[in-house]
Amino acid sequence: MTYQSPISPGYSWYEETAGPRPEYPTLDGDRTVDVVVIGGGFTGLSAATHLAKAGTSVALIEAHRFGDGASGRNGGQLGTGQRAGAEELEAEFGFERAKALFDVAEEAKAHLLDFAATNKIDIDFRPGHLNVSHKKRELPEYKEHVEAMTTRFGYKHLTYMDAAEAAERLGSDHYYGGVRDTGTGHIHPLKLVIGTARVAAEAGAQLFENTRSTGISVNGGKVIVTTASGTITAQKCLIAVNAYGGNLEPKSAAHVMPIGSFIGATVPLGDDSPVLPGWESASDSRFVVRYFRKSPDGRLLFGGREIYGVNDPKDIHIHIRKQIAEIYPALKDVEITHGWGGFVGITMPRKPYVREVMPNVISAGGYSGHGVMLSNYVGKLYAETVAGNRDRLKLFEELKIPAFPGGRRFRAPLLFLALNWFALRDRI
Repeated sequence: MTYQSPISPGYSWYEETAGPRPEYPTLDGDRTVDVVVIGGGFTGLSAATHLAKAGTSVALIEAHRFGDGASGRNGGQLGTGQRAGAEELEAEFGFERAKALFDVAEEAKAHLLDFAATNKIDIDFRPGHLNVSHKKRELPEYKEHVEAMTTRFGYKHLTYMDAAEAAERLGSDHYYGGVRDTGTGHIHPLKLVIGTARVAAEAGAQLFENTRSTGISVNGGKVIVTTASGTITAQKCLIAVNAYGGNLEPKSAAHVMPIGSFIGATVPLGDDSPVLPGWESASDSRFVVRYFRKSPDGRLLFGGREIYGVNDPKDIHIHIRKQIAEIYPALKDVEITHGWGGFVGITMPRKPYVREVMPNVISAGGYSGHGVMLSNYVGKLYAETVAGNRDRLKLFEELKIPAFPGGRRFRAPLLFLALNWFALRDRI
């Protein structure tokens, strides 16, 4: 019998292919440590790993199992730079700060690959990414982006693709052109979760699954995290729950919104399939973005962030197959073997939310689609902060992140209306 995440619909291809998935105990009794981490995704596990390796005593609690949330169920694409483009950041902050934000994101990319290699975590990395335009009028911006990244931001891995090259590399003539990025790639995210948890445990971190935090308080300079099965008292706390925070901490909840993201995996397409012959990942220019790639066994893993509700995982198959057929008409009847979903944490400006929300309590999330790369590194930067170096984490802390309008009661309906509007604009 396959394990079914209690918080995310569907059984993923990642879960079927990740290999052994060790279970960790539930917290039983009280603990006192230097740092307590809430959330067992990329951010939390990375922080716990680097803290433990530095000799800091750390306990991490996860409400379900490691990888049940977005970290184990996402599209697996690393991306380049921040979710907000470098030119957009330059217009807002000036070149120097935009370059610093771009550079720290590139450090994040290198760190993830180095961490996996050093710790012998097989993450199925494949290089290359194609970002393609679904509107012809966007092509001048694509050309300008390649020029800016190459000449001013020092990133030499981008090339512009005309319609013919994009069609050849995608195996589809659905798009008008785009940009090829040979300096990034895609991974098996659940393998990274499992491997990072192993490394954290080996380093001495205390890891607890199926242990939900029921409250956070600060008393006499100590942070106290309560659960149904025990209390953890610490000097510092990292909240790393991202889209799955619920009502745990109100400031984070006001700034980070969960949005559904759904992925389908097809049957293996075969060696003669024209789909993505170079094995790059791909994403398009829609606001409601479509993202896809091939798995090592030749399946098309296709994701779409949409505004429909999904109660039955079988519904995922219907919607994903429809989107696949728009790009690859020959696959209109392809069998979808796996359909799954989860929630991604976004912020209003699509920039990470990193804040000290209580004395000695930092919350991190809202990676807005760039979480595979950024979240792991934010965990490392948090560990640096505990050790006394907050300079690089402050690059994120100083970003202006407004709260979603309407508070927790009205933000979801307002976002629903906004996404409907952007989905409509994507079709114009």
